[in-house]
Amino acid sequence: MKMKSILLFLMVSVATFAQKIEEKIQSKKLNDERTFSIITPASYESNPTKKYPVLVLLDGEYLADPFSGILKYGNYWDDLPEMIIVAVNQNYGETRFNDSNFGEDGLPAESGAKFFEFIGFELLPYVQQKYRTLPFRMIAGHDTTAGFLNFYLYKDDPIFNAFISLSPEMAPLMVDRIAERLSKIQQPVFYYQATSKADLEEIQENTKKLDDFAKEIKNPNVIYRYDVFQNTSHYSLVAEAIPSAFYFVFNGYQPISKLEFNEKILKLESGYAQYLIDKYDYIEKKIGLKIQPRYSDFKAIEAAILKNKAYSDLEILGAYADKQYPKTMLGTYHRGLYFEKIGQFKRAAKEYQNAYTKAEIGDLTKSYILDRAEALKGKKEEPKAEEVPTDTPVEPVPTEEPKKDE
Repeated sequence: MKMKSILLFLMVSVATFAQKIEEKIQSKKLNDERTFSIITPASYESNPTKKYPVLVLLDGEYLADPFSGILKYGNYWDDLPEMIIVAVNQNYGETRFNDSNFGEDGLPAESGAKFFEFIGFELLPYVQQKYRTLPFRMIAGHDTTAGFLNFYLYKDDPIFNAFISLSPEMAPLMVDRIAERLSKIQQPVFYYQATSKADLEEIQENTKKLDDFAKEIKNPNVIYRYDVFQNTSHYSLVAEAIPSAFYFVFNGYQPISKLEFNEKILKLESGYAQYLIDKYDYIEKKIGLKIQPRYSDFKAIEAAILKNKAYSDLEILGAYADKQYPKTMLGTYHRGLYFEKIGQFKRAAKEYQNAYTKAEIGDLTKSYILDRAEALKGKKEEPKAEEVPTDTPVEPVPTEEPKKDE
């Protein structure tokens, strides 16, 4: 058993290191060679057509491992998407202050201005050309580099969609400029900042001031969060902030949970199928990820529809399933279930028979579908008028979480 554990560890380790690629660029902006690491997702080689969001990590030499670890953990549970990480090497602090240099006006200056252009004009184009990337980009940093990353927010059309600022040391006028930009920005932006009760006093003051401004911003394009951790230092807060930041940015990406099912979906008065449609539209429009709706989410919505007797939603769910899983029996099954629940048993049986000719999915098997059709034989048709309309909610009853498809 011990040997098996060692072998498994080695296999995982090899797979992990095989995904980390050391790269270098001879930068014209910096007039120097800069090194960085590319960490590709586990599926990168096995799925040659898939594209991924990009995360640029400043202070990459010490932030790459914790960010990568949380991403891998979240992706294992399908809570977080896979991403390509670009970890910029700043020589453990030797170049980070030069890279983040700014003038008295609070704007990038000299080496800082050159590094600012290096990221936008050289590093990102290189990564986009060589690797399969999506337009959704994130940037993250800690203290000095956390302040620097805010300069990219100053542009009218920021090259990043999400900003993760961990215990930022801010340049002059930066708080006011960030607040102004967030109030006027015309594209969806996620902005996360974190500090702690034991952080440097100036950082606590500036992040609190920015938070006060942010609370007054009414711009629907801004998705904002501020965390103040209680029992962490300037350095240890990073370990708590990383998962918080990821789950903030990718909120809604996760499969429907028991909490979401009981606290949100079951309590809807109508629109159960639309809830599912909106969930995946949000993922695509806000996060830039076009993913196939999970089968388990279809089953969760089905369970909510049945509990609330909003049977007409089954037709909407079936039509959506036909678009997302056109070769499977899922959509036809939902239509059959609709007719069954309103007492149109002959039409229900016909739909179930049609489903038999399509591919199985999850726990919807051909034998299950035939059993449902067989059970309807000889049943007396009920008047269609007995259908409960979708705008007449029925008090939900306690339920167990729908069984998730493995």
